[in-house]
Amino acid sequence: MDIFWIVILIIVAAGGYAVFIYNSLVRNRQLSQEGWSGIDVQLKRRADLIPNMIETVKGYMAHERQTLDEVTKARAAVQAAGNAGPEERARAEGMLSQALGKLFAVAEAYPDLKANTTFLEFQSALQMVENEIQMSRRYYNGTVRNLNVTVESFPSNIVANMFRFEKAEYFELDDPGDRAVPEVKFG
Repeated sequence: MDIFWIVILIIVAAGGYAVFIYNSLVRNRQLSQEGWSGIDVQLKRRADLIPNMIETVKGYMAHERQTLDEVTKARAAVQAAGNAGPEERARAEGMLSQALGKLFAVAEAYPDLKANTTFLEFQSALQMVENEIQMSRRYYNGTVRNLNVTVESFPSNIVANMFRFEKAEYFELDDPGDRAVPEVKFG
């Protein structure tokens, strides 16, 4: 009779541990989805700033049409990749960061533009959004790390495979130069 209770106790303990692992997987998946949502919000905020900034810059940079077109095209690519996964989204965001970097570099040659209060406000807002994107990216990648460790570790990988939990993608920029926040300070 003692063996019967020992077997029951082992089954209950194993079941309890499986439930604990499952709940841990669900929690980590939810946290990573929340993290991605935070990145998505910040990226949309950045994309929404760009059209008004372009309108402000157009009057000053009439001879820099190609630079303005690059920013506009990059923004369109970002919007087209709006529902894409982290890898494709990072690629589009990297192109936008490069285009914005070129725009700010060209703007250095226009003293009147650098003194324009509207342009300065857009620069400040963009810098703030870039900082928020960086913080959101760190949070998201941390939650993805936790999920991926749980999905790959033993014995949680058994539960993860049973319930089809999968590793999540990190949000990383391919070009190391894209990792730098575009410099938006003038003056």
